[in-house]
Amino acid sequence: MPEVPAARAALRIVSHLAAHGDPVPASLISRALDLPRSSTYQLLRVLMDEGYVVHYPELRAYGLGGHVAEIGSAVLRASRLGSLAMPLLDRVVAEAGLPVAAQLAVLHGSDVSYVGQASAPRAPTTVVRVGVRLPAHLTATGRAMLAALPAAQVRALYPHRDALITRQGIGPATLADLDAILAASRERGVASEDGEITADYASVAAAATDRGGYPAAAIGATFRSGTATSDARERVAAAVTAAAAQLTARLTGRA
Repeated sequence: MPEVPAARAALRIVSHLAAHGDPVPASLISRALDLPRSSTYQLLRVLMDEGYVVHYPELRAYGLGGHVAEIGSAVLRASRLGSLAMPLLDRVVAEAGLPVAAQLAVLHGSDVSYVGQASAPRAPTTVVRVGVRLPAHLTATGRAMLAALPAAQVRALYPHRDALITRQGIGPATLADLDAILAASRERGVASEDGEITADYASVAAAATDRGGYPAAAIGATFRSGTATSDARERVAAAVTAAAAQLTARLTGRA
């Protein structure tokens, strides 16, 4: 494993601050971690720039920044979502009528991150794994969540509206193309993609929303497109739509 002393030292500083409830002066951090004082100040500056550390000038001391709390909250949210959604993913697998891989995804800017998965026997092996991030505009789960956002927010996520990336050479190349896809998703109540992530595989997904109507997650299912009839696709779509509605009910406490 390669040694990266600065990275290791920065992580040790964050851990040291996390172990103390009160702000800590740089001199004490330097002494406790056996770091040169000049290096300690340099690392603290970088950590401040990235939001991991804040400076208390009146105390001449440092404490953890808001970004650390955001990461912790994101982990807790993903864990909570996973606990609420895993039985629903299993239900999608059981009710789809096809060998499917069911996924739970959350939106991170213009990407989706997968935080849960369940697969049927003989389900397709996909690039999707827990922890994987993919462009939201190419995935069914991403499109389901983007379709639930206000148009202005979607535009803010894609400032380069005439240069959207593709994975298989197909899919929306401009924001106008994406707008048309999202409009169709809203009208149908479910989003889809076919071959845009992996050739010969298709996916459908629906969004689950929180109390404010924000897309908290999406539940999707991937299957082999060549063997799926239109009736089979509708059955998969119905399964993910029902699961997303149930997850919305669990998140909001409303039937």
